[in-house]
Amino acid sequence: MDRERLHGSRMLEREAQLPSTKMKEMLQVNLEHGLASAASIQDRTIPLFNRTGWRFSHSGPFAGRPFLEDMRQLGGQDVAIVGAPFDGGTTYRSGTRFGPAAMRAISGLGSGYNFETGVDLWESLDIVDVGDISVIPANIEKTFDQIDKAIGYIHERAVFPVVLGGDHSIGYPDVRGIAPQIDGNVGIIHFDRHSDLSEYNFDERMHGTPFFHATNIPNAPATNLVQIGIGGWTGSRAGVRVARERRATVITMTDVDRWGIERVCEMALEIAWQNAKAVFLSFDIDCVDPGYAPGTGTPESGGFTPREVFRMLDIVTREGLVGMEVVEVAPPYDVGDVTSLLGVRVVNNVLGVLVEEGKLGTRPDESTKAEPAVEDARADEGDVGG
Repeated sequence: MDRERLHGSRMLEREAQLPSTKMKEMLQVNLEHGLASAASIQDRTIPLFNRTGWRFSHSGPFAGRPFLEDMRQLGGQDVAIVGAPFDGGTTYRSGTRFGPAAMRAISGLGSGYNFETGVDLWESLDIVDVGDISVIPANIEKTFDQIDKAIGYIHERAVFPVVLGGDHSIGYPDVRGIAPQIDGNVGIIHFDRHSDLSEYNFDERMHGTPFFHATNIPNAPATNLVQIGIGGWTGSRAGVRVARERRATVITMTDVDRWGIERVCEMALEIAWQNAKAVFLSFDIDCVDPGYAPGTGTPESGGFTPREVFRMLDIVTREGLVGMEVVEVAPPYDVGDVTSLLGVRVVNNVLGVLVEEGKLGTRPDESTKAEPAVEDARADEGDVGG
């Protein structure tokens, strides 16, 4: 028997006879709609925004909002939901590449309306889901280039980016994509149990390093970096040394217990905004105690409760934001999607505050905010009125 009689040999020849017209047409459309990738990407058939549905792409748009297929049409909307399904920066337990898909899937559990705040996000905001950034799973630096270019593209069109991670290494290119477009300093408010200020993990810029490199950006100084929730037994002495040398502000759980939520959040606002023109919010889901958020790669007991987080976000976001990320949601370790749902609620709450404070979208009618019952009670007590 010779080689030509093998079935495999016949199939080798068969493949050459198959047409590829539709595939080429699809690739061309994907490149037009998804835009050209960063210059470091050698395969120029890969679009900046994934339009192929391959790999870790989303399983439906966030909360049923419209999916914007053609990124050339971005502009005029209020908010763009974008996924960064990358976990090549994890140092122990991977799985955050599935975070964007999980958060999008559970985001259907909600109406966009919050009775307690009186805000309807779908009425107040024009939100589009722009899909996932085309990350390069085996190459951190090329992935950074992709994320940098994608977030920069969203921001330069005056649309508020909400980035669904992905591990925390993406925090660096998120800031890198925005900072050059800000005429002044950028502050960073960072919720986490870990400082993420090491220069390298295993000789690479991984998820324990984003704010070392972000604060190397000339207009994102560490003096405007506020880290909230730091502590526990998975910290880095190298990162602590950087925080000390660069004069970053580190607020521990002990500080929150001692001074109270309102006081530390007021401090965080003051420092992040000092001589800054914009503030970026980086929210690592592991700042929440793993009893409430088990689906994360580096859990650390003793973190916040969801209610505490929501109170803090109400305060630290009220002056406005230039963008936000929710990172380190790792669905393989989740229980009943509770961590993914919490990530969605962080997004919802932040957007709700920005609407309520008149920083984004259409503000609810002022008459719905007067709280007449409270005013009437104060009048009865003689505090107001005649």
